[in-house]
Amino acid sequence: MLLTNLQIQQYRNLDSMELSLDGEIILFVGQNAQGKTNILESIYVLAMAKSHRTSKDRELIAWNEDFARLGAYVQKKNGPLSLEIQLTNKGKRAKVNGLEQRKLSNYIGALNVVMFAPEDLDIVKGNPSIRRRFIDMEIGQVSPIYLHLLSQYQKLIHQRNQALKESFIDLIEVYNMQMAELSAKILHKRMQFIDKLQVWANEIHSQITSGKENLTLRYQSTFSYDQEMSEQDAIDQIFVYLQSIREKEVMRGMSLAGPHRDDIYFSINNKSVQQYGSQGQQRTTALSLKLAEIELIYQEVGEYPLLLLDDVLSELDANRQSHLLTGIKNRVQTFVTSTGVEGLNHDTLKHASLFRVDQGKVTQEM
Repeated sequence: MLLTNLQIQQYRNLDSMELSLDGEIILFVGQNAQGKTNILESIYVLAMAKSHRTSKDRELIAWNEDFARLGAYVQKKNGPLSLEIQLTNKGKRAKVNGLEQRKLSNYIGALNVVMFAPEDLDIVKGNPSIRRRFIDMEIGQVSPIYLHLLSQYQKLIHQRNQALKESFIDLIEVYNMQMAELSAKILHKRMQFIDKLQVWANEIHSQITSGKENLTLRYQSTFSYDQEMSEQDAIDQIFVYLQSIREKEVMRGMSLAGPHRDDIYFSINNKSVQQYGSQGQQRTTALSLKLAEIELIYQEVGEYPLLLLDDVLSELDANRQSHLLTGIKNRVQTFVTSTGVEGLNHDTLKHASLFRVDQGKVTQEM
């Protein structure tokens, strides 16, 4: 898929603009705090209907304005597509080909993206919430059902925590059954995703390390969940466990188990990357995951996603840069931000469309 046109209106610090995007590599160059990241963020918002940097839509709207609007034309294998997102203080509206989508879960997936930014290196060494967000966002792009399940689960956890704080025992038992049903479905989706991602990530990691390292991904659930179990057996087992920890949860006033507390573990040659991996190994793991995402999305939807590289090339050494850029060449439309063109010597970047970004204004260099 190709993003051929991007429209931005009253979005963060950016001037209202319409950009015609030609080619596989689009490079945005400018000093820090000029708006480069905001451009990539706008593409991400068009795909995911939310920012990767903030949960508050108000922060995406330009100062003293009531709304922001983003639009795009996308060329897909089945033909062209127009997308539009309007953000207001009262919520957001999303359109596909001019038709408003009543549910955002029906909108998400029309445009697929993979974002790679310096903070994504924390997927490996950061806290578990970063890894849960990573897995949720990626599954959500290819499974609208998963987004619906996750939304239901998040609402339930909020209600359940309130019941635990108030010691409403009868209500907690009702919530436990609902939580068991949703958890079993979410865990099945997550573990399926990890199994698929593992295949691609290990292959890519092995290539980067010249066959010296094997990367393993393992989903760690707070429940004793076995993928071989039937869904009903999983629900029953989770319900029994929730009943067994009810007193402890009431004492703490919070839900102590569930998908919202799970984690992903990475190991290289059977040693934990989080605990024992060098900085280089952690970065290679993060890079392998991002490149594996690209292949997994292609496998699921039949088209390569857009790749958004937000100032990440400066964080990677020459070997990792080369693997990244060679791996996407002639396959994935890529948007790159950088403070300068110096050091970007890879052949892939020599034919990039170049845009300069200065105080929210964007100009193309011919």
